[in-house]
Amino acid sequence: MICKKYSLGFLILSIALFFLSLKFMMNDQVVLIEYDFLKFNSVNISMVLLFDWMSLLFMSFVLFISSMVIYYSYEYMMGDKSLDRFILLVVMFVLSMMLLIISPNLVSILLGWDGLGLVSYCLVIYYQNFKSFNAGMLTALSNRVGDVALLLAIAWMLNYGSWNYYFYLSIMKHDMELQVVTWLVILAGITKSAQIPFSSWLPAAMAAPTPVSSLVHSSTLVTAGVYLLIRFSSSLSFTMMFVLMFLSSMTMFMAGLGANYEYDLKKIIALSTLSQLGLMMSILSMGEFYLSFFHLLTHALFKALLFMCSGVIIHNMMNYQDIRCMGGLIYKLPLTCSLFSVSNFALCGLPFLAGFYSKDLMLESYSMSYLNLFMYVCFFLSTGLTVCYSVRLSYYVLTGKNNFYSLNSCSESGLVMLTGMMGLILFVIIGGSMLMWIIFPTPMFIFLPIGMKFMTLLVIIIGGLMGYEVSQFKLNYMNYSLIFSNYSYFVGSMWFMPYLSSVGAVKFPLNMGNKMFKKIDMGWSEIYGSQGIMKMYWILSPLLRVIFKNNLKIFIMLLVFWLILMFMI
Repeated sequence: MICKKYSLGFLILSIALFFLSLKFMMNDQVVLIEYDFLKFNSVNISMVLLFDWMSLLFMSFVLFISSMVIYYSYEYMMGDKSLDRFILLVVMFVLSMMLLIISPNLVSILLGWDGLGLVSYCLVIYYQNFKSFNAGMLTALSNRVGDVALLLAIAWMLNYGSWNYYFYLSIMKHDMELQVVTWLVILAGITKSAQIPFSSWLPAAMAAPTPVSSLVHSSTLVTAGVYLLIRFSSSLSFTMMFVLMFLSSMTMFMAGLGANYEYDLKKIIALSTLSQLGLMMSILSMGEFYLSFFHLLTHALFKALLFMCSGVIIHNMMNYQDIRCMGGLIYKLPLTCSLFSVSNFALCGLPFLAGFYSKDLMLESYSMSYLNLFMYVCFFLSTGLTVCYSVRLSYYVLTGKNNFYSLNSCSESGLVMLTGMMGLILFVIIGGSMLMWIIFPTPMFIFLPIGMKFMTLLVIIIGGLMGYEVSQFKLNYMNYSLIFSNYSYFVGSMWFMPYLSSVGAVKFPLNMGNKMFKKIDMGWSEIYGSQGIMKMYWILSPLLRVIFKNNLKIFIMLLVFWLILMFMI
């Protein structure tokens, strides 16, 4: 019952906030609410909340997706002994995101930011096993870098008398000291949104239950960094934009390439999230923050649905996530596979679905910019790779013969899960056009040659064909050659980033600790400490035993020696 109660509450609140955001947008209205907690002499501790069309619209989307995910969890987590605890953790997660969205103050942003980090750790280790523990530690420790960056930004802003960054945005770009705050916020943003070199925690966070993955990868944890940078977009200097552009485009390319070598269903979708985050960041670094926000919202819709469909598939495959064990599911789970295909098409940017409106606009505005050929090729190649791994995923999961048990029990009997997914499918289809009318009331005018105009569609078609060919690719001599296996291992392991951030980060300290343990704890400190004292006593003990047994004789003999010595002197 707790699932349905929170789900309904979030849905009603989401609808109310959506219409409120439309009102704010039409009136070009911004409301700042300041509440004083404590006034003592010159100390004034206050809580500031910012309501504008952007924060209200984003909150509306987060609450809507959360309501569908919580309703979906009622059946997905059925049989779990601590379902209520799970739902309350998810609610805390959503409320932390709400606090982050409406905060124009770095201190209250840190509260929401740390809330997301702490609750995400609790959710990643929800299934208590060794793999979840490792994933949780990697997630928590990677995100600590961003938390420390925000703490440093708070400390630096002590020089300016207020933590309300909202009032300093116009001068941040031109003030050398305030640019330190922006650099620290960029570091926090790329950490939370898993850009290179902090990318390895995002696929590891797949150890969490699928409803959590759906929420994390669509509208909460990973989008927090993008949203924060959208808020700070007017304070980004040219150098910051250049660094952000390079990191995000490399992330987009790396994730797209890695997803084509992955066989874990949830990790493929996680890498697709990483690729889309790179796309949002790179378009943001061009100064098009409205476009970045537009793609953030459309991506949230189809990515949440994609994860929910994968959850149903994993449930029916008896918790197997390897796509090579699947196949022919279109005959067993027709409705789920239809929803899965539609959300996959939206991810690819197929015309007139949600992803098309934002993705096509981003790529065309990129074509109009003055950036170099390397970035242009990287952008369009990454888009082609998105279609490539999506087609490969659909081929493995939906078509062919079933590679699982011959007598499998796949069925779409879960009406609650299907209802949760059906609530999202309408917005995956019409959400893009609806949001475009809302966010861009005046259409963007893009003038391009016919070749560049059709470039996006051409890349999608080529990527689809490549994905089909990759799926058909059977074991041949290339698989046995050392060069090809090393290349596929390098690309499939996200350019060795998980090893660098886990084994690579702890190998030197562990080796150093081992040497210190041997040389100091078990070495010199033992010689000059307890073991050395024990050896000294061991050597002296026979002499002491003689002294203590014959103490009277020795005393009289020493007295005689002393008297002789006295008389001689």
